[in-house]
Amino acid sequence: MHPQELIDQALKEGAQAAEVYQASSESRSAIFEANRLKQIESSEEEGTALRVWKEDKVGLAVAYGPIDGKALVAKALALAEFGEITPIDLAHESLRNPEKTYEPIPSQTLIDWGEMVIQGVRERFNETICSASFGFEVEAASLTNSEGLASYHQTRSLGGYVGVEWVRGDDFLAVYEGDSDVVIPEPQKIIRRVLDRLEWAKENVSAPIGTYPVIFTANAVSTLLGTVLAAMNGRAVLEKSSPWTDKRGEQVLSPLLTIQQDPNFGPFPTPFDDEGTPTQILSFLTEGVLNNFYGDRQVSRTLGLALTGNGMRDGLGGFPKPGVINAILTPGTLSLEQLVAQVDRGLLVDQVLGGGAGLSGELSVNIDLGYAIEKGKILGRVKDTMIAGNAYKLLNQVIAVGQERFWEGALYTPALLVEGVSISSKEPEED
Repeated sequence: MHPQELIDQALKEGAQAAEVYQASSESRSAIFEANRLKQIESSEEEGTALRVWKEDKVGLAVAYGPIDGKALVAKALALAEFGEITPIDLAHESLRNPEKTYEPIPSQTLIDWGEMVIQGVRERFNETICSASFGFEVEAASLTNSEGLASYHQTRSLGGYVGVEWVRGDDFLAVYEGDSDVVIPEPQKIIRRVLDRLEWAKENVSAPIGTYPVIFTANAVSTLLGTVLAAMNGRAVLEKSSPWTDKRGEQVLSPLLTIQQDPNFGPFPTPFDDEGTPTQILSFLTEGVLNNFYGDRQVSRTLGLALTGNGMRDGLGGFPKPGVINAILTPGTLSLEQLVAQVDRGLLVDQVLGGGAGLSGELSVNIDLGYAIEKGKILGRVKDTMIAGNAYKLLNQVIAVGQERFWEGALYTPALLVEGVSISSKEPEED
């Protein structure tokens, strides 16, 4: 059923306003387990979400695959009877990108990438067990509403990921690395990063115990930056749960940190959000000074913010809420090796267990993969070690920013060198 037909049916049945969000995806991937190709996996998904307002209350119904339009409308209207009173605020500026025909990546190419990575790792560390996935996905989203909006967007992304397990007696080590792009993932870059980490982990050493500098790689930086992004969420500002509620224009983090949103950058371009609002480049922090918060249409109107296209759904069955699109941290000039060379005694943290800090910023996490640094050199892997502190305070103690950036979810970030991190360990420190 065409989206406009659903909208017309909903209005006919008594809805004040209606919106149809449709999402589809087609993907193919080569999956490897225990060093061998397991399967070529293909999938196609399509879903429709109908949001309606009736007597100022909102209802949302979802269907997957072919839909029964009348049943979907009836369900949405029935749910609206129990919904919250929500202002009707629909986008009306249509953005329609031309539909593209993407040439599929041949299955053999996906297999070749996976085999290349596994072979590259096992040539140096043949006792390791590798899993991997290389694939591509074509996604499309359309949004149509009763205000006349008719927007459409389509994109393709490619990605490659590898997990390496290394068992040495009762010592277990797991390394995870990946790469995302819109053109071709770089298997050689993944291999290099994995081999570095395995090489550093050849020896287990004691962690420095006390307060020392810590390098957070791109894999681990989100442990800190997740708190920052949550603090800039307009809903947290409205609820006054964000510590930055009244701090726009003030210095809140290290002057080495500049963060912006760029919806057109990288493997996840997004011309409009899940409410149909055109997305914009948005400066959050400039040299540590807080510039902006982000919100969906309702939150932005309440706070007096510009509509920047930050209304995102957690899935077809979720209502739009404030979300960030492609958060990008400006890089520095130092390679990872140069960052390590600056540390007389400390840690390099690459993987942590558990989530990051909440809005309070209080952080206490176990290190899943970390390495001791002594006199500018990586000595070996540390075990049974924790780091603690306050994320806001730690991000005011950044003393250097790395040059090379990687995607960690929707965050594009370099490594950060942070001083004054509390380190503890179950293992006694060697004299």
